[in-house]
Amino acid sequence: MSRISHLFSGTALAICLPATAALADLTAEEVWADWQSYMSSAGYAVTASEVVGSGSVAVSDMTLTMEMDDASGGGAFEVVLETINFVEQGDGTVAIELPASTTMNMSFQPETGENVTVAVDFDQTAPNMVAAGDPGDLTYTYAAEAARMALQGVTIDGITVGPQIAKLDVTMTDLAQVVKTTVGTLRSVSQDMTIASVDYDLAFNDPESDDSFQMKGAMQGLKLDGTGKLPIASDVQNLNAMLNDGFQAAVTFTTTGGNYDLSFSSETDGSGTANATSTGAAFDVSIGPDGLLYDVSQTGVDMNMLLTELPLPLSFSAAEIGTRFLMPLQKSTEEQDFGIAVTLNEFSMSDVIWSLFDPTSQLPRDPATLVVDLSGKAKVLFDFLDPAQAAVLDQADTVPGELNAVTINKIELDAVGARLTGSGDFVFDNTDLATFDGVPRPEGAVDLTMVGANGLIDKLVGMSLLPEDQAMGARMMMGLFAVPGEGEDTLNSKIEVNDQGHVLANGQRIR
Repeated sequence: MSRISHLFSGTALAICLPATAALADLTAEEVWADWQSYMSSAGYAVTASEVVGSGSVAVSDMTLTMEMDDASGGGAFEVVLETINFVEQGDGTVAIELPASTTMNMSFQPETGENVTVAVDFDQTAPNMVAAGDPGDLTYTYAAEAARMALQGVTIDGITVGPQIAKLDVTMTDLAQVVKTTVGTLRSVSQDMTIASVDYDLAFNDPESDDSFQMKGAMQGLKLDGTGKLPIASDVQNLNAMLNDGFQAAVTFTTTGGNYDLSFSSETDGSGTANATSTGAAFDVSIGPDGLLYDVSQTGVDMNMLLTELPLPLSFSAAEIGTRFLMPLQKSTEEQDFGIAVTLNEFSMSDVIWSLFDPTSQLPRDPATLVVDLSGKAKVLFDFLDPAQAAVLDQADTVPGELNAVTINKIELDAVGARLTGSGDFVFDNTDLATFDGVPRPEGAVDLTMVGANGLIDKLVGMSLLPEDQAMGARMMMGLFAVPGEGEDTLNSKIEVNDQGHVLANGQRIR
């Protein structure tokens, strides 16, 4: 997949990009040279047939090749683009003439395993791309009324797989993109892209069984903003080396809504259908010396499923579903940030699901919320992205890092008439691995508040879901770990670990 991401990050400049007013005349040869430089810095070897005319360069059979590392199976990845023309406009800009229809041929030739060739048709309606600026400081602007990518065929070790087995069809409307690239000690790239709508249709039918999968969907109001710094010369298959050379990238992707319908059938897992809609989605990812950030969320989610393994249809909705994590990637003598968060806001299930365990509606069916937000400090003691150091870690019983601090920014669970909230801070002593059986000794506290616990226990007993003796045990535990708070049916708890490794609940030692 990393090879394919290189392909589309590189060939997006080769198939999707026009410009502002130029301050100096730009030549077709200079733009073509910039393309080649960009592809080379992205890790591709570039070959092409070119014909240089008066104010133009005609490029055909442009071939981008990348040698794969051993971790990816060795061999090479290759993509061939048919024709692109660079034509000076007489106003200091250069038009990049893209074919209305072209076929991208990609091939994977690993040292071991199957040789694979993929042919993808790419069609554009009224494409317009222009480059402006000066060599080393260029702006590309691209627009098209529509574009379509369709899988034409896949050949595996000489055997062709047709659309009746594998299908991928993506249609886009009203595309616009501006890319600015400057070259210094690093190549800096920034881009803004909008697409009014995307419709996709994919399917797979296993020719050796009855397994199948079909999915159709759409997204509206796509917007992508991205920035990056790419080393001029670096081993693109060694991410650690690229980070050392200054590589960083950040992308924000949003939509204003989407939907999909899918169906599947499996000899082992049964069959089913599902459909979902959302009012929007957001995806943020960044990578650089500060680490890897991944943040994805959806709003206004409605999901319906029907599975042969379950007797009832499943339906649920949520105002927001999201997850976020941040992790350091490189060795450092300084503490680095990390974090993880999960959000499930205003989650509701259908009455059909509720009736499975609460047929008489004794439990409140208000939308539920779950939030867990943690952050902290840690040290990475090895460059685990370096293949050589990763091999050492695999063979040696070595601790790859240190946990130094954890902050519980927020804990919230609000469901079935009860609500738990909390926050806290802990630091960790990595020189003391004895007090907590190999875990660095923590020191700190977490404050918790529970509202409605006793009322919930009473309802569960009344529904015969919780035996009376277990309910009594739960109340005894609450009495041990919590004290009455302000308000009806409210409990507070402060769990501490002191500098001696003692664990206390509301000042009373429990360990």
